[in-house]
Amino acid sequence: MSYLNDELAVMAMIEVTAATLAAHPFFHDISTDHLAVLARAASDVTFPAGHRFFADGGHAICFWLVQSGQVTVDIDVPGQGPVPIDTIGMGELVGWSWLFPPFLWAFGAVAASPVETFEFDARMVRAWCACDPALSYEVTRRVAEVLTRRMKSTRSRLITVSLHPARTRS
Repeated sequence: MSYLNDELAVMAMIEVTAATLAAHPFFHDISTDHLAVLARAASDVTFPAGHRFFADGGHAICFWLVQSGQVTVDIDVPGQGPVPIDTIGMGELVGWSWLFPPFLWAFGAVAASPVETFEFDARMVRAWCACDPALSYEVTRRVAEVLTRRMKSTRSRLITVSLHPARTRS
């Protein structure tokens, strides 16, 4: 199910179960029934450093929960290419554009180190959410919490840049 046809990605032969998902912070306190449904859309996938998960404007068909390693979020700046804007680590969500129409990536993401993830088929998760309002609420609420944290972090970085522009130009 790997997002890109990337021969370097390794899908583990470990079955993703409700119990394995329950250990991930993103799913803290979600019902076992919901975890069982979500596990059916998940694979355990490892990516090497340098693997591009997605690029700005691409179709958002997967999302990932980081189990280990780090992912750099970037934005494509005309004339400069991808510019790093954040780092995502263990226990965090990579990708949220899959949940909101038109389901196109708003940023890019690349593995900063080897990364082990749970990779989810976003279309399956959206379909199950459409049939189960309680699941939809849980998933949407958790993604909204991630968005809120990241917006606060971005705000802090922008304030720092505006107060100390000379420090950020090196």
